[in-house]
Amino acid sequence: MASRLGTLTLVASDAGLCGLHFDPERWPAAQGAPVAATSVAPDDDVVLGLAVDELERYLDGELTTFSVPIDLAGATGFARDVLEVLCDVAYGSVTTYGALATELGQPTAARAVGGACNRNPIPIVVPCHRVIAADGSLGGYALGTEAKRTLLGIERGVAVPPGGWEPAALKRATVSYVPDEDALTLF
Repeated sequence: MASRLGTLTLVASDAGLCGLHFDPERWPAAQGAPVAATSVAPDDDVVLGLAVDELERYLDGELTTFSVPIDLAGATGFARDVLEVLCDVAYGSVTTYGALATELGQPTAARAVGGACNRNPIPIVVPCHRVIAADGSLGGYALGTEAKRTLLGIERGVAVPPGGWEPAALKRATVSYVPDEDALTLF
């Protein structure tokens, strides 16, 4: 799929979207997409067609919630729990690694949450880019912080500062929780 982020390779199973890979030439931190056993045009597959449509609308700032089915069968245990909770972090919101760890009942597992985010097979759709460090900095991102800044900028409608939010600015921000989401939102 051609996009404003460069070429994206989508992978689907019978159960849903199971992979989204960025072009490593544009995003050097990206790992190359695996060679698929069968290449299918998005028009020939319901899941891929829906994924392409929704990703295009998301990247244009028109879509805030994905409905494409996802397949997290490749993730197990704690990593799968993290990915499932990430799906509940609202568009335009951010949360912290520590907050997700606490939500999962393991308040000391912030680094493990970061590791699960790093291995997220379906970035954007499973929004690991919405997770930041407790001090307001962007933290890590498997595709690099510039990709994370780009995605957060799309959602927030404003450019995200290169380092993220400075701790002082984060403290001055109005912090609210999205109902039923427990996702930290900064205004």
